[in-house]
Amino acid sequence: MNSKTNSITDYDVYLFKQGKHFKLYEKLGSHILEVEGLKGTYFSVWAPNAKQVSVIGDFNEWNPKISPLRLRDDGSGIWEGFIEGVDKGSLYKYHILSKNNYKVDKADPFAFYAETPPNTASIVWDLNYNWEDGEWMKERYKKNSLNSPFAIYEVHLGSWRRVPEQNDRFLTYREMAPYLSHYLKDLGFTHLELLPIMEHPFYGSWGYQITGYFSPTSRYGAPQDFMYLIDKLHGEGIGIILDWVPSHFPTDGHGLVYFDGTYLFEYEDYRKRYHPDWNSHIFDYGKNEVRSFLISSALFWLDKYHVDGIRIDAVASMLYLDYSREEGEWVPNVYGGKENLEAISFLSELNEVIYKTFPDVLTIAEESTAWPMVSRPTYIGGLGFGMKWNMGWMHDTLYYFSKDPIYRKYHHNQLTFSIWYAFSENYVLPLSHDEVVYGKGSLIRKMPGDDWQKFANLRLLLSYMYAHPGKKLLFMGSEFGQWDEWYHEKSLDWHLLEYEPHKGIMRLVKDLNHLYRREPALYELDFDPKGFEWVDFGDWEKSIISFLRKGKSSKDLFLIVCNFTPVPRLNYRVGVPRGGFWEEVLNSDAKEYNGSGFGNFGGVEATPIPFHNRDYSLSLTLPPLGALFLKNIEEA
Repeated sequence: MNSKTNSITDYDVYLFKQGKHFKLYEKLGSHILEVEGLKGTYFSVWAPNAKQVSVIGDFNEWNPKISPLRLRDDGSGIWEGFIEGVDKGSLYKYHILSKNNYKVDKADPFAFYAETPPNTASIVWDLNYNWEDGEWMKERYKKNSLNSPFAIYEVHLGSWRRVPEQNDRFLTYREMAPYLSHYLKDLGFTHLELLPIMEHPFYGSWGYQITGYFSPTSRYGAPQDFMYLIDKLHGEGIGIILDWVPSHFPTDGHGLVYFDGTYLFEYEDYRKRYHPDWNSHIFDYGKNEVRSFLISSALFWLDKYHVDGIRIDAVASMLYLDYSREEGEWVPNVYGGKENLEAISFLSELNEVIYKTFPDVLTIAEESTAWPMVSRPTYIGGLGFGMKWNMGWMHDTLYYFSKDPIYRKYHHNQLTFSIWYAFSENYVLPLSHDEVVYGKGSLIRKMPGDDWQKFANLRLLLSYMYAHPGKKLLFMGSEFGQWDEWYHEKSLDWHLLEYEPHKGIMRLVKDLNHLYRREPALYELDFDPKGFEWVDFGDWEKSIISFLRKGKSSKDLFLIVCNFTPVPRLNYRVGVPRGGFWEEVLNSDAKEYNGSGFGNFGGVEATPIPFHNRDYSLSLTLPPLGALFLKNIEEA
């Protein structure tokens, strides 16, 4: 042991205790280095209530007496030490004896790599990698701009594709890289969003019960393998967003829970500490060292892994002290309210630090309530996120589509209501994993009617989402109409692409993505009411809506008409703001999508017949359960 080594400075300790150290991963944890000609590993861990801490591992036969750490004398609670001969790949844990004589072996909270569950040791590792995505990193501010197209493909890596010939094993990060990057590029998605990739002991949690906030799960390979996957995605022009969970952590014994014999990372009061929904513990956002830990974790993935965005899970559960709790099960804040003031402060600071450090990335909130200004700057009282999932749109839309078309006219407001608040936040429209599990049925199974109507409804739903203001998110399997609910223990049903109806869905998604990315009117003013204008939302009797989408340039103008019944409408008149030819650039009922082929033979010339308070109008054939995208080609 070489106790003279000290990579942590007094200034580091000061920042840590102030809650302002945002690169703790460079200081705490295990770091391979050379000291006075001796090669080994420097270890450091925060355990302020410990009486003794030692490193145990395969290099000392897991004997807690061989490699003790020393406690710094600056009140930081940090234990540290250099152990000669410990190299990359060594397994280790911290053996902690608390001041109340509680003994426990803990994984390293800052480990870069961990054993594959159910094993729980940390692994000494480095993050050396020769990145080849310089061009992407230089230009990504354009891809992540709020007035750029976002077509996000949401993936759970363990069940996207498996190897049935080899006991249905997972694909590795490196094996996935060419498949996934080429697939996304071909289909026209702009971003990949991964369900939490951070190390998690229970595979069935889908990654939402994290123990390794600085380590990608070893189920699919080593850290450099994950970097390779990201590198290849960037090489194909695909951004990557990671789900990240600062709202709670699991109670597995080797993890953060009761770390040094006290409630160190979590709240001490049971009413604030325990999360009833997930049987987990809640971070103490009022503790400066915990804030440094969490913000460092978020920055770590942006820094070391070149990640392009962070999607924060379960934000609502952080904001409300009474979330999922009955009367008497929660503690009011200092003003007697139900808002978690410490969590609000943490989220605001998190966003400020991320955007200050990486101004070209994006933070996205999964926030399911009407909390105001989630995606507005902190200097005007917002939480500072870049975007927010529109859960209201998702619930209303899926509820509407679940109704037999004969009854949809009685639920017309479920379609039109979303526009009332569509520009109050920077919204993502999510058709996510949460909607295709636990008996909710896959998207296509939610659709009413016979098989033809189910496929037509799904094509209409997807087309409506791409036409509606807001960025787009689609969970894997929905792009080809998978019948079965998503199940994390098996691959997607790729064999369905042998059948035309499923091929048709995929062709439509591909065409929607490429059309969406090509036409500024469909994305440029997603968050600005100037980008949307109703033509007619009042035809509830026929369940038809029509609206305009506009770009910054006056030449970028689209008319969208959706018919939510299986009845074709002939000579259906729709008012338009100007003359010229209106080209039918996409029809969800086209034969190439396995539709019935009702349409307008490539487009319609506007006639000077006033309608819908406009000087011109179109006489259209509306396909059954179909959507039309018509682009105005101005007269010369």
